[in-house]
Amino acid sequence: MLEFVTWTADPTIFTLGSREVRWYGLAFAFGFLIGYQIVSRMWKNEDLNPEWIDSLLIYTMLGTVIGARLGHCLFYAPGYYLANPVEILKVWEGGLASHGGTLGIIIAIYFYSKQVSHKSMLWTFDKLVVPTGLVAAFIRLGNLINHEIYGHPTDLPWGFRFINNLSAWKMGAEPVFSPPSHPTQLYEAIIYLLTFCLCMWLYFKKQAWKKEGFIFGVFMICVFGSRFFIEFLKNDQEDFEADMLLNMGQWLSIPFVILGCWCIWRAVKKKN
Repeated sequence: MLEFVTWTADPTIFTLGSREVRWYGLAFAFGFLIGYQIVSRMWKNEDLNPEWIDSLLIYTMLGTVIGARLGHCLFYAPGYYLANPVEILKVWEGGLASHGGTLGIIIAIYFYSKQVSHKSMLWTFDKLVVPTGLVAAFIRLGNLINHEIYGHPTDLPWGFRFINNLSAWKMGAEPVFSPPSHPTQLYEAIIYLLTFCLCMWLYFKKQAWKKEGFIFGVFMICVFGSRFFIEFLKNDQEDFEADMLLNMGQWLSIPFVILGCWCIWRAVKKKN
């Protein structure tokens, strides 16, 4: 007889007054903290201006949060949020899109490159994406704890039964479980962790940062290429995706994969 995972993790660590402190937010913050340490090591490795790194952290955090929130609101539910713009500000209620976060970071790094480092954007991205895979893995583990963004029903033994009435369950109601489903959050977290290891190896062992844009290109292909295929296993996030040939996450992944291919081609073709 098949045994599935009955997932009963509580997203909340503790409460402060009416505010909940969640594992998702802790994972986000912890990922940024480790990422900062890794980038600091790169700065020392290349003997770069130490003042640039603090600015990079601020630009990246703002680009990630603002971009991810706007991405969710405008890509997945534009009608609702344009009619209720104040709701866009309620980041603590959830709703962040990785594609929007990526676009936000790209815009932030454009201004960072112009105003702070005066280096090319690809120069910055080759460093920034190295720890980003680890951060993304932490975020997907946060999604797992939140019982969200999981996949279609499956009869595989590692299928997870998620709680569908999470708010009511936390108030004392009996849990209403989903059918055993693909834990797509774990699938993505594993791939992002492997991408992180690959980028670390490319940077520190192969010194691939000397071929500008190469590490960035590898990251984009690994992350968004895998995202494209995993989306086939996921439930649609919004009703309008039901009639689409590819869902929103897949359509948004394609340009990033193409960008990654172009960056690798450019890096390999360009002479040092």
